[in-house]
Amino acid sequence: MNNLEKAKKMLSGSKYTCVLCSDDDIMISIKRGVAPLLQWLDEYENLSGYSAADKVIGKGAAFLYVLLGIKEVYANVISRRALETLESNNISVKYKILVEAILNRDNTGFCPIETAVCGISEPETALKEIRKTIKKLKGE
Repeated sequence: MNNLEKAKKMLSGSKYTCVLCSDDDIMISIKRGVAPLLQWLDEYENLSGYSAADKVIGKGAAFLYVLLGIKEVYANVISRRALETLESNNISVKYKILVEAILNRDNTGFCPIETAVCGISEPETALKEIRKTIKKLKGE
């Protein structure tokens, strides 16, 4: 079983929201949204060569996967913009469901992170906008 299959299998039927695998090194999270990716970016900076399986990938998460150096991802649900972002950065993508955009948690509109990075094409610029948006959401 390759790393992507291993990550996908661990994600399936579990409480995990995100799983990263590189041979015997496995990282898991139950945090929602982009929180686990930001944490790993802050702690490890680069996880080149890892494979990832994620419940939901919007464009914001896609940019964070690019910055982490992830080589391939699987998503249960992925937005069209996220798919384009990953593919244009040479990250192999597999998914179950492709949607136009990710909805917010109460399904009343679009995800604020995806909305914040909608017109952005550079990962570093996206990271700054993601952090700014999260601060606003937390009322900081």
